[in-house]
Amino acid sequence: MNEHHHVEGDECRYSCETCNKAFSKKSSLIRHKRMHSGERPYSCEVCNKAFSTQSHLIRHKHVHSDERPFVCDVCNKTYTDNSTLIKHKRLHSGESPYVCGVCNKAYRFNCSLIKHKYIHTGEHPYVCDVCNKAYSDRSTLIRHKRTHTGERPYVCDICNKAYSYRSGLITHKRKHSGGRPYVCDVCNKTYSDKGSLIRHKHMHSGEGPYFCDVCNKACSDRSGLIKHKRTHTGERPYVCDVCNKAYSDRSGLIRHKRTHTGERPYVCDICNKAYSDRSGLIKHKRIHNGEHP
Repeated sequence: MNEHHHVEGDECRYSCETCNKAFSKKSSLIRHKRMHSGERPYSCEVCNKAFSTQSHLIRHKHVHSDERPFVCDVCNKTYTDNSTLIKHKRLHSGESPYVCGVCNKAYRFNCSLIKHKYIHTGEHPYVCDVCNKAYSDRSTLIRHKRTHTGERPYVCDICNKAYSYRSGLITHKRKHSGGRPYVCDVCNKTYSDKGSLIRHKHMHSGEGPYFCDVCNKACSDRSGLIKHKRTHTGERPYVCDVCNKAYSDRSGLIRHKRTHTGERPYVCDICNKAYSDRSGLIKHKRIHNGEHP
């Protein structure tokens, strides 16, 4: 009854010392503080997946029971709980009931609106307990914490190379497939990642903020300038630990070491023939597509 009266009177006496948000019940404050700490005390005894609240754990357990009693009357897709079904049905109706009071942008989910509002408030409630760096959403904090733990959960199923971020794995797998989805709109040269395309486009724009003090050549990034200056100094800092052959850049050493290991990470997606470098795969694929450049 006392807790109820606090709500009725809008009495919020329990304040978070991290973001000063106030609550009428101590239990609400405890749940809220898990947002900052990342604590997930409720664990599934089947798969060990952890949750910040007991209600989320209860909903999750339906995954193991295969019980999905809530059915969409449009596409017959089934769900373990009614709230998830309601959210799903917004895909069909186009309903976006959660509206920002500042800019009127609308969202299908309340959690999306909460994240969006941080843009206006500048609030960063998710704080790293190691370095105190703060973020506006929990998923970004989780990714950041891998810089401290060294965790690399995204593993390539071809060569077992591991990455901290899913985007890193996606970019890496293009090395095996030869995929280069980023195309320069000036010369049609293609790249496997957006950063390489951006650096390449500096060549067309004439933008080169990094200049060589020997020949005045302009480079689009600092690492490019460092590599270029080795053409003047003859420096070859990357040395093979097998035969002591030296290279001016790391990628050259990586390609060379495959002659010792026999590694062939570039695989044709048509006939599965493998190559030690990307250029070999590109030349090979011309056999399949009939290209005569």
